[in-house]
Amino acid sequence: MLKEAFYNLGIHAYSGAMSAVALFNPKAKLFVEGRKNLIQKIKNDFSDNTKAVAWFHCASLGEFEQGRPVIEAFKQQFPNYIIVLTFYSPSGYEVQKNYEYADFVYYLPIDSKSNTSSFVKYVQPKIAFFVKYEFWHNYLKELKKVNAQIISFSTIFRANQAFFKNKGGFQQNMLKQFDYFFTQDQNSYDLLSSININSKMIAGDTRFDRVAAICQKPRVDQIAEAFSKDSFTVVVGSSWPRDIQALKKTAAELKNIKWIVAPHEISDKKIDEIFNTFSSKKGITYSNSTSENIKDKNLLIIDNVGLLSSLYQYADVAYIGGAFGEGLHNILEPATFGIPVIFGKEYSKFNEAIQLVDRQGAFSLQNEEECFNKMKQLFDDKNYRLNTGNITKKYVEENLGSTDKIIDFCKEVL
Repeated sequence: MLKEAFYNLGIHAYSGAMSAVALFNPKAKLFVEGRKNLIQKIKNDFSDNTKAVAWFHCASLGEFEQGRPVIEAFKQQFPNYIIVLTFYSPSGYEVQKNYEYADFVYYLPIDSKSNTSSFVKYVQPKIAFFVKYEFWHNYLKELKKVNAQIISFSTIFRANQAFFKNKGGFQQNMLKQFDYFFTQDQNSYDLLSSININSKMIAGDTRFDRVAAICQKPRVDQIAEAFSKDSFTVVVGSSWPRDIQALKKTAAELKNIKWIVAPHEISDKKIDEIFNTFSSKKGITYSNSTSENIKDKNLLIIDNVGLLSSLYQYADVAYIGGAFGEGLHNILEPATFGIPVIFGKEYSKFNEAIQLVDRQGAFSLQNEEECFNKMKQLFDDKNYRLNTGNITKKYVEENLGSTDKIIDFCKEVL
């Protein structure tokens, strides 16, 4: 009870802190403003609903990409269900607030007792899905009260998490509220076994199903197609400043490469930094491009959201940002198109990166010099590049099917 009291106190303190930060931080402002009068809106939306409800919760945009194949398969299998999708982060909600397969998309109301009691009372989920690693004490308690099925999928754990410590009873109890876990790997499965949670299956990562679906029907982009035609093209996905710096020597010395660069944060400052680092290149932003004026350029900077996953179809090599400390971004999106993948030095928390490095389909590089050497090798040796790409594509194909396992379970319990 004491830990629960501290938890609830912490929730309220965090909410107050975000309100203060919102005065000068745009992202925090979205976080706060998006939750104003939210419970009342939800009450109004569900005032006369008589249909069964499936609730999917994602922390942010990355988790949404994991959840998306399950949402869409669930909608097809259970067309009479209302789909509710919630996000914790503005970076998820603001991009996907009009997502076509959800009937309602909301920010997740803060996990206070009053919010969670009202949310569950009004929405009445029959089944609730939490993607990857979202665990909210009060929501789980309220869902349990109404006998909702509570599912976690694409779940991944590490031994150093509080759930698996001797004094982790409060955290462990959150996990024990779930009816079923679909873990990404054996290690996560074994960690659940260590605290006597037995309703589980190793189902893999639903992102494999998502990226394979993108690859089967990629969105054609006329600008990127015209830009990359008959040219060796590198797509740099979700780059941070340290990633751009790591590519500086390659950009300067390998003359016959075209670059498509998608910064993780889109701002005039970040775009200017890319132009400055790639100063030897003739560049243009996507928003200023046409299929004609792009042809004589060799640097295309993506200054909008939502294009990246389909741009890898135009790449010969992909460089994925975040592995110099910020957190490696999605390497499966390029891998599914059968191209070599390069990233920085910190990737130990990402199973797919570990496994693709072991298979030599992806390469972790320590610095600017190593990046240049590997890129030059891939540029000079076409057979090596194609063989490496075949490794990445085969890896994705071997890991498909997680979504089907989750939907099969739903057929049994609903």
